[in-house]
Amino acid sequence: VQLQASGGGLAQAGGSLRLSCAASGLTFRNVDMGWFRQDPGKEREFVAATSWTFGVTTYTDSVKGRFTISRDNAKTTVYLQMNGLKPEDTAVYYCAARYRTTGLSRTARSYDYWGQGTQVTVSS
Repeated sequence: VQLQASGGGLAQAGGSLRLSCAASGLTFRNVDMGWFRQDPGKEREFVAATSWTFGVTTYTDSVKGRFTISRDNAKTTVYLQMNGLKPEDTAVYYCAARYRTTGLSRTARSYDYWGQGTQVTVSS
């Protein structure tokens, strides 16, 4: 299984970025895909997740209404569209995948596969 994250970079507050996570090696049934972020010295924080099969989504409260997680079945790619960026969104963003056993999970340790991370920096 490989997850290749891309799309990070530098944005001004109020700006937008779109992260991509290209997935391969997964059997795309009952797979959940998630985005997490991490600041140095802090725990990895849940951002958003979606069910590949059912299309349901969930977000952490701090990004609701600003971020949108979506997927492209043909490209086996998950996206995180980030609008209205704030300096506190600055972090390394990771995509993750797991085979579903329960509902969508917000817990990093429940995800089995991880991408390499992409840096997002938002300036004020």
